[in-house]
Amino acid sequence: MAHPLMPKATAVWLIDNTMLTFDQIAEFCGLHQLEIQALADGEVAPGMQGLDPIARGELSQDEIDRCQEDPSARLKMSKPDTPMPKARGKGARYTPVSKRGDRPNAIAWLLKNYPELADAQISKLVGTTKPTINAIRDRTHWNTPNIKPQNPVGLGICSGDDLEKAIALARARAGKVHAPGAATAPDGVVPVHTPEPESAPTSDHPVAMPPAPQPLPEPAPEAPAEPEASDIPKDPWATN
Repeated sequence: MAHPLMPKATAVWLIDNTMLTFDQIAEFCGLHQLEIQALADGEVAPGMQGLDPIARGELSQDEIDRCQEDPSARLKMSKPDTPMPKARGKGARYTPVSKRGDRPNAIAWLLKNYPELADAQISKLVGTTKPTINAIRDRTHWNTPNIKPQNPVGLGICSGDDLEKAIALARARAGKVHAPGAATAPDGVVPVHTPEPESAPTSDHPVAMPPAPQPLPEPAPEAPAEPEASDIPKDPWATN
């Protein structure tokens, strides 16, 4: 059951201007019966001004009279005559004014890194129109010399989850493999990590290792050659 917009103020008005029971007022306003008793005694929100539910179109006088005659009856809220606001339909994403100047850069980045994305997907992600997308693709945009491709996630135009879903859907239609996480990379490419070399398998039996080479023996030092007799000079003072 719907309740009035300002339940306590409405309850104060019903306490002061009707003969309804506290139980009836509590159920209509969505409050506890003890809260209604505290409002009537001035223990809660003293000095609060009551709000007329009849003037607001939430109750009718006939409904109040019916419930005053029958204490067991329950108040029913009147149906509003004013039209209710319609929910916003699905369409292009709203882009803040401060970020609208970055949309051409985001569109150029998407066209460069993910050409399989449909124009409708780009329009929904960035919040733009198809003529703008075609102008950037054909390089006929008025600001083409100043357009620099930039990731829309980094620019804050769309979220990484939405971009990942759009890319995965587009690549599934095109039959391509999608690498998760590529949308959040600065250049749209996920770095490839080279696997580490596997260690040699260990065995329970020790492997015989070849013997270490032995050092060669050093050659023995040669004895100095004795001079021959002919090489010894004769002593002129020696006696024969």
